Amino acid sequence: MRLDEIRAILGPVDETLIAQIHQVGATAQELSEAWGWLHADEAMIEERRPFPQGRVAELLAILEAAEPEPEG
Repeated sequence: MRLDEIRAILGPVDETLIAQIHQVGATAQELSEAWGWLHADEAMIEERRPFPQGRVAELLAILEAAEPEPEG
């Protein structure tokens, strides 16, 4: 996956996150799916999509770890 594809899906991200995503060897479609699970999991469940597995699950774990902690 190319850098411009990662940024098109995630927006501005730091180089560490880009490197972690790149190491997975996933496609842009897999990254989009992981992003969808992170930000719209209820919609994914309603669409009866299977829970993330393989590279999508790896990407989801990376993205979850990179999310800022909620304040409060």
